[in-house]
Amino acid sequence: MSTPTTVTCDTCGTPLPPTKQTRTSQARARYCSNACRQRSYRLRQRSGAMDTGLNGELLTQLSSFVGRTDELVELIRLLHEVRLLTLTGPAGVGKSRLALEVAGQEARRRRSEVSVVRLGAVTDADEARRRILDALGDEPAGGTAAASAPDRLLVLDDCDHVLYACGTVLTELLPGRPRLSVLATSREPLRLPGEAVFSMHGLALGAPEAVTSFTDNLRSDAVSLFMDRARAVAPDFRLSRENADDVAEICARLDGLPLPIEMAARLVRVFPPAELRSRLHDRLALLTNGWRLAEERHQSLRAALEWGYTLLRPAEQVLLRRLSILPGGFGLEAATAVTADLPGTAAALPELFIALEAKSVIVPHTGTSGGEPRFHMLESLQCFGRELLVAEGEEAATYERLTSWLTTMSLPLRSEAVVPFATLERLAGERVNLLHAVRRLGEGSDERQLLLTGALAAVEGARGRNAEVAGLVEHALEVATPDSAYRSVALEATALAAQGSEPDAAARRLDAAVREERRRGPSPLLGRLLFVRGTLRQALDQRRASVDDLEESLVIGLRSRHDTLVALSRGALARHRLEDGDPSTAERELGLAFTVLRDGVAPQLLSALLSTAGSLALEKGDLKRAEEHFTEALRCRAHHHRDAARALEGLTIVAIRGHRFERALRLLGVAERVREGACPESGWWRWQVGQARETALRAVPVGRAESWLKAGRAMPWRQALCLALGEDSAEPQDEAASHPLSRRERDVAALVVEGLTNRQIAARIHVSVRTVETHIRHIRTTLGLRSRAHIAAWAAQRRTDVSEASVPTATVALRRLLDPRQVLRGPSVGGGSVTPQLRGA
Repeated sequence: MSTPTTVTCDTCGTPLPPTKQTRTSQARARYCSNACRQRSYRLRQRSGAMDTGLNGELLTQLSSFVGRTDELVELIRLLHEVRLLTLTGPAGVGKSRLALEVAGQEARRRRSEVSVVRLGAVTDADEARRRILDALGDEPAGGTAAASAPDRLLVLDDCDHVLYACGTVLTELLPGRPRLSVLATSREPLRLPGEAVFSMHGLALGAPEAVTSFTDNLRSDAVSLFMDRARAVAPDFRLSRENADDVAEICARLDGLPLPIEMAARLVRVFPPAELRSRLHDRLALLTNGWRLAEERHQSLRAALEWGYTLLRPAEQVLLRRLSILPGGFGLEAATAVTADLPGTAAALPELFIALEAKSVIVPHTGTSGGEPRFHMLESLQCFGRELLVAEGEEAATYERLTSWLTTMSLPLRSEAVVPFATLERLAGERVNLLHAVRRLGEGSDERQLLLTGALAAVEGARGRNAEVAGLVEHALEVATPDSAYRSVALEATALAAQGSEPDAAARRLDAAVREERRRGPSPLLGRLLFVRGTLRQALDQRRASVDDLEESLVIGLRSRHDTLVALSRGALARHRLEDGDPSTAERELGLAFTVLRDGVAPQLLSALLSTAGSLALEKGDLKRAEEHFTEALRCRAHHHRDAARALEGLTIVAIRGHRFERALRLLGVAERVREGACPESGWWRWQVGQARETALRAVPVGRAESWLKAGRAMPWRQALCLALGEDSAEPQDEAASHPLSRRERDVAALVVEGLTNRQIAARIHVSVRTVETHIRHIRTTLGLRSRAHIAAWAAQRRTDVSEASVPTATVALRRLLDPRQVLRGPSVGGGSVTPQLRGA
């Protein structure tokens, strides 16, 4: 019988009790106590022989960590509340890096012993299990010893392909180890009891609906990461007003994902930002410069996407390919259309959507509110999916199904006298997909591009942006067959696009559309074309021709029993009656029109009728009623300021007649700016506005009047809208929106001016010291500052929101920091404080 081997502590040599001699002890370091474990760690660290294995992984990263401040704070909070936390997100979003940053913070604060298990290269479930158990070592399981053991954080990185193995071993480990917490990274959740899921998205970008400014780019985490990595390879590279938009567009088109942004940034040695931006259509071939020693799936963008694609089920792979041709997002209806050739797919789509969302392939659309839920796919994944679609020979058939579906949706433009508002809403939801389909059809002579460009123009017209699609419609008219039934729709679209800037050209287009449609006999579309031409002729003061068109449109509406067309024609004729000095007839016609148009009509059509009602109330001297009508008309077009000129002018006249001259002249300034490029108005209305303007200028001193007009012309649209509608926030906003730093970063910079340490700042604003360090690092990156002293000087110089009592303190700090007689000592590198020390020369 062999004598059992005596196992001793690796640090002090003390024999270990039998309970610590496990079957796998020979493969791991062994210690008699936590004190010996820590002593061994410090000895290895001093000697430079730090173990980079699973138990002692070096958590300090070689590259800087940019952004994710809020995520760091939230993850650390969650780790103290749950025992299993999974970071999910698409390829390249930075799951592993964020998990290691969290683990590093926990280790540096000595809150937990940290072990990291990298599973990316593991291909066998048994191997994954062994690595996890090895990482935990001989930690006791169950009983009093387990309860008294130190807190332990286990990081499982890249669990995607071994989810079942990880789930099995964690189900065994967690109940018996109450001090163990697990932080996992995966593209989909582990789906275990007690699991909390934290979904990651791309780094923060500029507001998509706002006009991006240079300071907006400075505040973008994605741009900050790009600049940090670009300077690493090109130290002289700087963000300037000339390249800021290109850099921001690169980051946006890469969805704010750190991995492709880093790859793109490292190419600035070869390509300037403008060239990089132009080459992003071929990003899968461009972004192949991952870190040399990184895992193979992180060597290129294509490899990262292929890794996730291979983990999908066949049905999910097919759906990914089909959905990739929908850059504007999609719901179940669009997905059904592009998969119509696959039997049984329609019934399985809800389940497939749930699976693809869980695996970070599709993302719920943040703008969805009620109605059918919508999703979108990241642009890089779309490029990858379309490449696979071509490789599988499915591209042509899938695009044909998309085109047929959009054509069917657009048919009311050809068949209806007035396009239902619900149809316009559906088309608006597919606006980007419409544009994508139109551009693809533009490569040939397919007549459907006439209808689809018309639909796109109708959508853009509802948004107040007709001119943007004029070129596409003109191209469709040139290449499509001349005898197409959709030609009238396209001609109408070009007329609507040109009516603001070139009303005479718009009239010629409408003449051609009417001639085209008359050849087919009286139809609902002919009635609509006559109505549109009649309103344009009215604006051009072609009064007799306008009345003829509107009366014929009314007759077509009555014959076809199309109540909406009848109501619109009556409303336009009512304005003629009003301008001809017959308010009684105008009021009667308006009353008949309103009974139909109050419900279910497009807002832009209702807006014109309300403006006519407001003009009628002005003629009758009822200022209160006039203001109500003009205000409601403005609300109908609140987001399309070019179509709001008449309502603004009406409110201006109301204010002048009510002797509210400051409001009136500010509104008039807004209206004069908005009127540029808007559809023209009749001479009668121009005379009304001109008379009101002269009245206001006579009643107010010239200098004051010019000041108010100038203020109105310069007023941002949102602020002007608040003024016109009598809502709050009509006063100028503070400068915070244009500040290069976030509010929290400004708070930190202000406290740096006061000379507080990081620990003191953390206590003051109730965050961790590490969070303060992250804020300061981001401030330096954003502003291009080299030290904490420069932050203090910058903050003191820009500090405009302090009280008068605190100004001397800020001024003194600024003078001290900028005094050439002062010598800066470098910031300390240890501990939490990096406050600069000043001493006399």
